[in-house]
Amino acid sequence: MDQIATFHTHLGAMSFQRRLKAAGDAPAMMPVPRALSASCGTCVKFTLDFDPQTMADEDLDAVYAAGGGGTYRLIFQNDEE
Repeated sequence: MDQIATFHTHLGAMSFQRRLKAAGDAPAMMPVPRALSASCGTCVKFTLDFDPQTMADEDLDAVYAAGGGGTYRLIFQNDEE
């Protein structure tokens, strides 16, 4: 399943992408889809199962499951400030 992670900072997106690559995924950084919003405007598309215990940090804003036809379902919202 494709997932989209949004971030508060561009550096957070780059760090998340590096961690996913090290875990064996093939993540892609891209502009945030219009249907979503994020502070930095950059998101990471990935396929590994999202685990908030090991993957979430203070730069992560939210994670969405990408559905067909440009639909997205929120699966994680970071409440850390």
